[in-house]
Amino acid sequence: MEWDWNFTWQIMPTLLEGVKITIIATLLGFALAAVLGLVIAVARRSRHRWLARSVSGFTEFVRGTPLLVQLYFLFYILPEAGVTLAPLVAGVIGLGVHYATYTAEVYRAGIDNVSRGQWEAAKACNLSEGQTWRHIILPQAIAPMVPALANYLIAMFKETPLLSAITVLELMNQARSIANFNYRYIEPITLVGAFFLVISLIAVVGVRFLERRYGKVA
Repeated sequence: MEWDWNFTWQIMPTLLEGVKITIIATLLGFALAAVLGLVIAVARRSRHRWLARSVSGFTEFVRGTPLLVQLYFLFYILPEAGVTLAPLVAGVIGLGVHYATYTAEVYRAGIDNVSRGQWEAAKACNLSEGQTWRHIILPQAIAPMVPALANYLIAMFKETPLLSAITVLELMNQARSIANFNYRYIEPITLVGAFFLVISLIAVVGVRFLERRYGKVA
């Protein structure tokens, strides 16, 4: 089958719409993963054993099950319990919760990298636990985490084709619909690969910059 440039330009607007949805899902999912990951990391260090163990159990459960299964649960199983989510909302929650369990490990490493003396100094200054976290620990811990967190952003972007399983009209789903309707696969699928490659390469350049600026997490 020969490449058809006329067909390529004809389908480009639809694929670009898919790119937009893919980027939106990635950025919103990553924002959720970054915030929830920090909550998980702090909760696992809680002095309340029931909280630390509950969060640890939840984390291991999420990390031990495939993202695709979690997406199916959010979109197809929850409605049976009366909770119906829009496809994109379910996708963002699925990506965010799944990757939060991994970003939590990045936060843990960054927090552990802060010297014990900082905690003792905060205690000596009569700072509350919340003040210690906000003003002493997190400002020192977060900067070295940035490159590792950015790597998870790239990984999440590459996982977005899974959202097609729950009818999110992201890039892969748009390409598959075009291919099935027109019985031409070479152009849409090749363009999907090209879009992912270009965006990933741009993101990698950004990660390299962050690594030079902030250094790597120990």
